[in-house]
Amino acid sequence: MPTSTRFAVAAHALTALAVSGGKPLRSEDLAFSANTGAVVIRGLLSRLSEAGLTRSQLGAGGGAMLARPAEEIRLLDVYNAVEDTELFSLHRTPPCKGCAVGGNILDALQPTLDRARQAMEAELAKTTIADIAADVAKLGKFSIPLVW
Repeated sequence: MPTSTRFAVAAHALTALAVSGGKPLRSEDLAFSANTGAVVIRGLLSRLSEAGLTRSQLGAGGGAMLARPAEEIRLLDVYNAVEDTELFSLHRTPPCKGCAVGGNILDALQPTLDRARQAMEAELAKTTIADIAADVAKLGKFSIPLVW
């Protein structure tokens, strides 16, 4: 079952905003960088704005900007802003309650899945967009100059 790419693309867009030097970036430029459609970026920016992570500057030269310093935006904030599904998908239909396994599997799995989610969230809470931007700068892999 495929997972959502919203988190990765949102982190990408926020990192681009972090390295833009405070210059607003158009959704088309962010989409070019992420190799996706501008409509996808606009949808993510809407969610990020609702979460207080980005803001828009209107008019000529306008675009998206970080709403607060990159050092204050944790990856967990990004995840919570753009993901709206559970980390683990369970059965599409309820298991058979009359079966020894089916009647107990969800209760048996849930504690482990909860601990895994908590561990993931704890890890995402340790890293900021500024950390990701610094790692991007250290890696320095690019073949064309930044578009903005």
